Amino acid sequence: MIILVILVIALILIGVFFLAITFGGPKQPPTMNSINEPFNSIDFSDMPEPVIHTARDGTTLAYRAYLAPDRTHQGSVILVHGSSASGASMHILAKEFAKSSFCAYALDIRGHGESSIKGKIDYIGQLEDDLEDFLRSIKPLQPTTLIGFSSGGGFALRFAASSRQRMFSNYVLLAPFMGQRAPTYRPNAGGWVNVGVMRSIAIAILNGFGINAFNDLPVIKFALNEEARTSLTPEYPFLLAQNFGPHRNYRSDVAAIEQPTQVIVGEKDEVFDAHQYLPVFDGAKMNIPVAVIPEIGHIDLTLDQAAIDIVIDKVKLFHN
Repeated sequence: MIILVILVIALILIGVFFLAITFGGPKQPPTMNSINEPFNSIDFSDMPEPVIHTARDGTTLAYRAYLAPDRTHQGSVILVHGSSASGASMHILAKEFAKSSFCAYALDIRGHGESSIKGKIDYIGQLEDDLEDFLRSIKPLQPTTLIGFSSGGGFALRFAASSRQRMFSNYVLLAPFMGQRAPTYRPNAGGWVNVGVMRSIAIAILNGFGINAFNDLPVIKFALNEEARTSLTPEYPFLLAQNFGPHRNYRSDVAAIEQPTQVIVGEKDEVFDAHQYLPVFDGAKMNIPVAVIPEIGHIDLTLDQAAIDIVIDKVKLFHN
């Protein structure tokens, strides 16, 4: 009788997991124009060609280098793009940093742009390894600032909270993704994402038992238009979704930061709640200022000249 009960329970659990994994995936959200359309007016004709470096596993990863016209530099900035994007989305920001006498590097994070297979990483923590490999390969001019935008800002937070945080002199987090449980998070990121919550939970539980056969299944889809879905990374499998952002306990990340850090967000950010960043970072071990820029939305933070000037001025304060 006991064996029969155990068998029935096991079959029910198998059925629940089957349903969650099969039918609990993400749906394609409607196109979010405020994310897609701003890039239509950007002139990419002067964007540098991608440069390739090799990660520790032999995979080739790409970045673009922007150097000051007068070749006099006051340090380096490493720019990490947002979710689904590539280093090309940081073109305007990188170009302005170069004009301000910084060496600027816009990365294609693994699984994006020219870096490996779209959406594909091999393990959680590989993106941190990739960033370390980039630094060791390029040896950027000191001091160095890691600047991450949106999900890239969450990843920069993740790195700033890690044992490797001193590889950068300081950090700037631009409208950082703090996780879906953070008070800064709007439902579905304001319409930018659709998350397959049941599939994500099921895969996470299975990973806890050492079962990773489903890690390459998509758990997030982005509100890209049809054209962008062909060139960007339109969906994230479980591993990339877990790695490209902060750790699950974002409060522990905030508390672990020991390097100078600045948070900048637009007041009219439609993806995250700008006014919730201050209380989130108020509990940090060290002072982490939060600057809220009036009349600026999410993508504006990397494209609007007034916002870019503020970002560059904050970095200059670190480097002086």
